[in-house]
Amino acid sequence: MSDPQMARPVDVGLPEQVRACLFDLDGVLTDTASVHASAWKEMFDAYLAERAERLGEPFVPFEIATDYVQYVDGKRRQDGTRSFLASRGITLPEGTADDSPETESVNGLGTRKNNLVHEKIAHEGVTIFDGTFEYLEAVQAAGLRIAVVSSSANTAEVLRVTGLEKFVEARVDAQAAIAAGLHGKPSPETFVHGARLLGFEPAQAVVFEDAIVGVQAGRAGSFGKVVGVDRVGHAAALSEHGADVVVTNLAQLIEKRA
Repeated sequence: MSDPQMARPVDVGLPEQVRACLFDLDGVLTDTASVHASAWKEMFDAYLAERAERLGEPFVPFEIATDYVQYVDGKRRQDGTRSFLASRGITLPEGTADDSPETESVNGLGTRKNNLVHEKIAHEGVTIFDGTFEYLEAVQAAGLRIAVVSSSANTAEVLRVTGLEKFVEARVDAQAAIAAGLHGKPSPETFVHGARLLGFEPAQAVVFEDAIVGVQAGRAGSFGKVVGVDRVGHAAALSEHGADVVVTNLAQLIEKRA
């Protein structure tokens, strides 16, 4: 790794004291956010339709533009499930991680959703956003360390199938967070853990996030900078909730030195 006092050969748009970059995965590096959103809608719509018929209630579908962004995006699977159900006045037992997809519980619905994600990744693949490889290569060239901090249980699989794992020195995903007893976003705990796995404190690290709960986590953790990545036209909301700067493409942060 390069000496932190040396001028970086590539300006990656970050403060000079920064030594580590903490990237969310879905919606920041890869377009898996759309895969997750689609899986959430398919799972919830099937459950809500079955429940409405069983109870003689009107069926109100899950809306990606509102429900996904407000209740699910960036959260752990169980937290997102619970949050959306509460918005509809539905309370289910938590169940356990061993619940089958047919179990009517928070964990059971979460398992249904996760199975759908695996199916979609297997059949449709994963799209890497323009600018992702360019920016990660620039970050490495600048001597900065890289971790991925994601609430997804599929993080390792996505990094592997996209070839992005070669850039990543540390990974804090859903399983790692549970094993370490960390609270999910908007708590900053997973990002703080990611920074420390690389050997740095929050002030020396930058958070890259596309979700509102993610930028809230970055702001709450007093990181060196919070970069909002706007993929769905909510730049103002990202800034309002804690992003220092908002880009639509990570490569926009690069400025080569003369």
